[in-house]
Amino acid sequence: MKQKLFTFLNFTCVLLLLTTACKKSKSGGEVDPPIVNPPDEEIKPQNDPALAATIGFFMNDWQPKTFTPPATTNNVTPPATTNATITVDRSEVISKVPTTLFSNNANTWMTQMVNQPVLMNHLTKNKPGFIRFPGGSISDIFFWNGQPNTPPADAPDKLVKANGAVEDAGYWFGKNTADWTLSVDNYYNMLQQTGNKGLITINYGYARYGKGTNPVAQAAHLAADWVRYDNGRTQYWEIGNENFGAWEAGYRINTADNKDGQPEYLTGALYAQHFKVFADSMRKAATEIGKTIYIGAVILEAEAPTWETNTFKNWNAGVIPGIGNTPDYYVVHSYYTPHNTNSTAAQILATGSANTKHMMQYVKQQLQTYGVTEKPIALDEWNIFAVGSKQMVSHVSGLHAVSVLGELLKQKFGFAARWDLANAWENGDDHGWFSQGDEEGGIPKWTPRPAFYHMYFFQRFLGDKTVSVASSNAELEAYASSYASGQMGVTLLNNGTTAKSVEVVIKNFLKGNRFYWYTLTGGTDNGEFSRKVFVNGNTTTLAAGGPDNYLTLAANAAVTTNGIKVAVPARSAVFIGVDKK
Repeated sequence: MKQKLFTFLNFTCVLLLLTTACKKSKSGGEVDPPIVNPPDEEIKPQNDPALAATIGFFMNDWQPKTFTPPATTNNVTPPATTNATITVDRSEVISKVPTTLFSNNANTWMTQMVNQPVLMNHLTKNKPGFIRFPGGSISDIFFWNGQPNTPPADAPDKLVKANGAVEDAGYWFGKNTADWTLSVDNYYNMLQQTGNKGLITINYGYARYGKGTNPVAQAAHLAADWVRYDNGRTQYWEIGNENFGAWEAGYRINTADNKDGQPEYLTGALYAQHFKVFADSMRKAATEIGKTIYIGAVILEAEAPTWETNTFKNWNAGVIPGIGNTPDYYVVHSYYTPHNTNSTAAQILATGSANTKHMMQYVKQQLQTYGVTEKPIALDEWNIFAVGSKQMVSHVSGLHAVSVLGELLKQKFGFAARWDLANAWENGDDHGWFSQGDEEGGIPKWTPRPAFYHMYFFQRFLGDKTVSVASSNAELEAYASSYASGQMGVTLLNNGTTAKSVEVVIKNFLKGNRFYWYTLTGGTDNGEFSRKVFVNGNTTTLAAGGPDNYLTLAANAAVTTNGIKVAVPARSAVFIGVDKK
């Protein structure tokens, strides 16, 4: 009896000492209570899976990450009760995180960039990592070493459009230093000054519309010369843009000008044949200068619509078996929502995870069907095609971007680049990450759009390995990651129109004292497509955009004593970082 009483008194003393320590620090101020994890809790270690073939060499730049708590915080009381649960398992690693999934696209009509200090600062602070150039369909009429208005002698003055009309070629030139365009040298200068790297799209169309005796060899030689000039600054290259499309230069040619017997309309099989010539010339050039490059081939990411051309519908069937294992990787594009459709927010948000998953499934199935080896997959253009309600420049577009990024990680894509850094207002049908200064409301040039903020905060609390996560609510998407330094990052996306109170349970993890989070919501302007984003309640005084001080905004913070619980407003994203013990 005395022994039991003695043990009880000692245990009581320990509790009293702990209680006192929780209430006061040595200096008399408030301190966080210690976290007591169950002594018999088994923490399973992480086991990294084999590197996915669909990521491959795009993982070459992977580095372990260290979590840095926000410098300033606002203490917030978490919700007392919750109505949804997110369950994370730190031990179940999906993949290491490629640094190549957060990229963007430059283009040749967005200024010389290096003389735009506001833009350059944003690209330095919110680093995409990789920036593709020269931009979309322009790639197939771009002469990288051409002086303004001086195309090669064998380039025709006019090109044939899909409908048979003949129009001025409208070539673009890499040595054009006018303020309104972007030269090749200033593209390289921009990358160097902002700490980003590049992906270059080669002019394949020239192999089709060139009037020389061997247009394919001539176009391949021009591409190889760019590899030599690049001199190892760029590892990732691709041959052509959306060459399966009737809108692309070279889809239809004037056969009277052609001297090597090419058909009027491009086919996938012909592209495959030409790809091998390009790849051979470019790899030879890289070997000459002692550099390593990777070359991508263009394929379709989903089933072709029934109304599309034969070129489009039969593209993969011609390209994939015809090209064999020649490409280093495959390139796909997706604009997720139906073309030229006034899609609702719910329709847009439903596509982020669903379409990304379908893309990977479809590409894998196509490679298997045509008997070739799985290679890395690059989604180097993505956005939404929704028009009519300023969807592209809205907070909802930012939520969609979060969904796409999270699913790209889950589906193990190797590379992804959003389209694009800057475009044109077109009454809100503008894909640009930044305003060009041409939109309504007097928005200054290079003002970031909502998606810029969503992508920034997604990366801010993204570790170096993605781990498994499950949601108890169908309207809640969740993505989780771990840091080499031990902490955890969790992203919550509420696609629904009602607020949620969410508890995040992290298995096989000893949580520390505190967790931090940023909540991104839209405004009340423009219906469900607000042009503003609020970060922890902070936004801009302008008619569109978000807070200028996004880099230094205080995070919300709370102790983990009663669990990791957060309020997730309707149509919002919450980005969480959790301390380790």
